[in-house]
Amino acid sequence: MSVPVDAAHRPPAGTARGVALSVTATTLFASLYFYATLLRPLTGTEIFGWRMLLTLPCVTVFLMATGHWSRVVDIARRVRHKPSLLFALMASSALLGVQLWLFLWAPINGAALQVSLGYFLLPLAMLVTGRLLYGDRPSPLQTAAACAAAFGVAHEVVRIGMPSWQALLVALGLPAYFVLRRKLRTDHLGGLWFDMAFTLPVALWCVVERGAIAQAFGEAPRLFALVPLLAVISAAAFMTYTVSSRLLSFSLFGLLGYVEPVLMLGVSLLLGERVQPDEWLTYVPIWSAVVLLVLDGALHLARARTS
Repeated sequence: MSVPVDAAHRPPAGTARGVALSVTATTLFASLYFYATLLRPLTGTEIFGWRMLLTLPCVTVFLMATGHWSRVVDIARRVRHKPSLLFALMASSALLGVQLWLFLWAPINGAALQVSLGYFLLPLAMLVTGRLLYGDRPSPLQTAAACAAAFGVAHEVVRIGMPSWQALLVALGLPAYFVLRRKLRTDHLGGLWFDMAFTLPVALWCVVERGAIAQAFGEAPRLFALVPLLAVISAAAFMTYTVSSRLLSFSLFGLLGYVEPVLMLGVSLLLGERVQPDEWLTYVPIWSAVVLLVLDGALHLARARTS
């Protein structure tokens, strides 16, 4: 099993591909922000349950069809030789599961603003983590993007107050998840399979907890098509996100996280929300950061083509 390549030795082509995959993943994740509104009368908890129950089979079929099932077998073999690894895998699964649940729970329970602040803080937390733990050295454009984003995030903190537990759970929990996966050498599609597999008991409880599955699907027959499609979108997002995390430095992978809240804002605008006058100093610097990151990725791609 290969170990993640140090950022300083990643070829430009890998970086360009990683940026493209990361943007694809965040676009798919952001689309789920809107897609969830089509799944009423399901609750956020029920959507989470269906998402996990149906996404795992999609990932399984993909791994088998593309010859990557050996990744899962490798981890299972490691667990057999070192049973204590099982508990670390369960911890990794729990860290991911909590984040996926929070993403769907927050909008329904009046915590969307605080969770969105967590996603604004997350790329900066990833940047600091990458610098301290992995010695990442951002390029000049990445550094400029980080400064612009930091200004926007600082304004947002001043505007709405100190981060809540929901925001901190996002900003600190996801870096912990990615660090643990690298430590365990499960930062690949096989590791993602185990992360999902361990959530199945909780996901099943989320689906049957209200005991009204037939009623929900009876009220909205469109769910018979929309719920399976949710799994397909989720599987594609998870897989591209996981692959991109292996191709990019920890810091750049984190900074590209700003693409998602920008896209989520676009979805919010389509749903009828508006940017308030006191929010412009938050969004304009972050939009600028995304533009700088796209430019940095384009330069990597241009170097790859000429090398």
